[in-house]
Amino acid sequence: MPATNGQIALGARDYRAALASAALALALLISAPALSQQTAAGPPSGTQSPSSNAAEAHVARGYDALKDDRYTVAADEFRAALALNPSLVLRARFPLAVALFEMHNNADSRRELEQVRQVTGDHPNVMYYLGRVDLEEHNFEQAIGHFSKAAAKPPFPDTAYYLGFAYFKHGDLALAEEWLKKAELATPHDSRVPYQLGFVLRQEGRPEESRKAFAQAAQLRQRDADEARIQSECAQKLQQGARDQARAVCDQLYDDNDAERLTELGTLYGQHGDYEAALKPLRRAAELQPQSPQMQFNLAMVYFQLNRFEEARVPLASALQRWPDLFQLNALYGAVLLKLGQELPAYQTLQHAHQLNSSDSGTVDLLYEAAIALGRKNQESRQYGDSLRYYAEAAKLRPAEPAPHRGMAKIYALTGKPSQARAEEAAADRLARNLGELP
Repeated sequence: MPATNGQIALGARDYRAALASAALALALLISAPALSQQTAAGPPSGTQSPSSNAAEAHVARGYDALKDDRYTVAADEFRAALALNPSLVLRARFPLAVALFEMHNNADSRRELEQVRQVTGDHPNVMYYLGRVDLEEHNFEQAIGHFSKAAAKPPFPDTAYYLGFAYFKHGDLALAEEWLKKAELATPHDSRVPYQLGFVLRQEGRPEESRKAFAQAAQLRQRDADEARIQSECAQKLQQGARDQARAVCDQLYDDNDAERLTELGTLYGQHGDYEAALKPLRRAAELQPQSPQMQFNLAMVYFQLNRFEEARVPLASALQRWPDLFQLNALYGAVLLKLGQELPAYQTLQHAHQLNSSDSGTVDLLYEAAIALGRKNQESRQYGDSLRYYAEAAKLRPAEPAPHRGMAKIYALTGKPSQARAEEAAADRLARNLGELP
């Protein structure tokens, strides 16, 4: 499906893996306006309600399922989220409609899309999927209307192709040719475009041009087959650990002007731990699509894996200015800031990421680390009230850890509250014994 093209999953075996797995169906989110404001600066002051946390957990699981093409599971999760919080129109109802479309449940998909439309208006993403539903139902005139609105700001690269296809099926050959030729510019490697154009040109009485279009489609299909073979050989060489041999094979896939293919190559390298090799194609992909948060996320993730944290920070900071409520960007940006020793902005960013997806354990771990660091820093500067609140937040995040309680015990002792200090010290000892740290 268009919404999941070009993703990356770069994995190490520590909490970086949790961040890498956050590369979900970003394309479903990036066109949505900001859904909430950034977390305000300062110590923790409150938490989300249990129902809100549960809804966010369902949304997160829904995107995980959507990423893996488990559409029935995704639909169930998004419905559960909406039952708890019906206001999640763009974050739950829209992907629910997409999941239903992929399940060929056109009537229910259309119903959900129309509900989203009532809130967003003629949003390009909504118009695109309404057009796709129209094509499935052979309603070509209505498909033209929907795709025409989507094409004003195409949400997916194949928007022009589907509009051209709809015009062809409706019998308007001139406009079909016009939009299919626009599609050739937008997706020059998509064999469907010249193939369909061949039929248009044939019906227009231009047999020689039609033959050329069909020949071009055949060449593109052969290229796809060749690339699939190279990708398989590349993955095999990488899995064997022969990096020099692998790069000689894999770099045949490098295309300096195709962001999607560059991302696929970077993904292959990244999945097999060759982050140095992944950097070149992903950096070029980010240059080709500077407004794509997914491309910036991919690049930043590789820099993060290479411990080049300042370089990771730059593309994330830029992407978050446009898309402040994408969980994936916030989670990785918070991790980068923490590595750079910027505990307060790291805490604020990670707290926002946690609000967006409270079920992500990697974010909880990082937020705990930031809260402990801020508790200690405020304790050293004698900002005892702030220190105590950070320690208390850390204790909520990890109830089994003794460290936050030892921190609170010290604060109570320093502020003349011996009974509370003893209680926290006793709690810390009990938890330490549970963890086997004390006899």
